[in-house]
Parts: sequence; structure tokens; C-alpha cells
Amino acid sequence: MELRPPRRRDSAAWSRLRTRNADWLGPWEATAPPQEAGPRPFTYAQMLRRWRRDARTGTLLPFFLTYESSLAGQLNVAGISYGAMRSAHVGYWVDRGVAGRGVMPTALALAVDHCFGVLRLHRIEVNIRPENRASRRVVEKLGFREEGRRLRMLHIDGAWRDHVSYALTTEDVPGGLMRRWRAGEARSS
Repeated sequence: MELRPPRRRDSAAWSRLRTRNADWLGPWEATAPPQEAGPRPFTYAQMLRRWRRDARTGTLLPFFLTYESSLAGQLNVAGISYGAMRSAHVGYWVDRGVAGRGVMPTALALAVDHCFGVLRLHRIEVNIRPENRASRRVVEKLGFREEGRRLRMLHIDGAWRDHVSYALTTEDVPGGLMRRWRAGEARSS
């Protein structure tokens, strides 16, 4: 498994992966509220330009996951804040064909370690729809702490949806999250 930045040449593979997983990802995908005005990026090239622009400003780290040399998902560290807050939130998705193999917990652990070690962030948050048991299992395996429910937090699958908020701080993983994940010290419940 590898985490790497998205590339222009990933366009066809990304489109095939998204098409193949449309039903699997649909219930969890962010959607535009009906009242939202203005253009939204629709093409891969437009999204890539936006990801790169936000990465240059330091507010986003876009990553693609590869598994056995094939594109297998995406993980974005977004809303990066410095100063007194030093935090970010993470969103992710994985190909249904590799789900359940530890790919996403490994990717998330790598991203968290990068954020805590390289970016010197203090807190990482992941917000998940309560019904998304597979995604909740990812953060629970890694020992993220559940912090409560956010009512109508994000427009998903055509409506404003509640989310369960999970978080980790640097104090929670002094030796790094990947080390803890590999050692099997994260929660197994």
C-alpha cells in the first residue's frame, strides 16, 4: 500500500475506479445543496487543479492510495489550520474490492503520522455518518476517540446528514499511530 499525491496521468484509472464503485460510495458522497450557486469541479482535471491550488496554500493534502500497484482509493487531509489550533480533518474512500484488508486503516495511520510528525499538527478529526459502519470501523480500529454527534453537518447523498465525530491528538499516539497499528495496540473492538 502506498499514499501519494494525485497525478494528471491518474485521470482514466480514477474515473474507472469511481464508476466501478458508484453504488458503494453513493450513500456517503458529499453533494451540493440545491441552493448552492456557482460552478463545481466536475472533471478530473478541474479537481486536480483545485487540489493542487489548495495544497499550495497549505489547507489540503490530497492523497491517492495504491494497493498492489493499482489505484485503490483517496484520502484528503483538509481544513488544515495552524496557529493555536494546529488541526485538520480527514475524509477518505476505498475501492470495494480491497475493503476489509486493512488498506484504509494503514493509509489513515500513515496520513496521521505525517500530519503529527511533519506538519506538527496537534489534532486530527474524522466525521462519519452514523450509518457508515465500515468507515466507523476504520477509526475505531485505530483508537480514535468518539467525541459526539454533529447534527446536519454535511450535505451527503442529497440531504443534510448527521455525523459522528472522532479525533486523535498527538498525546494519544506518542510513538506514532502507524507503530501502534502495526503492533496491534489500537482497539480491536
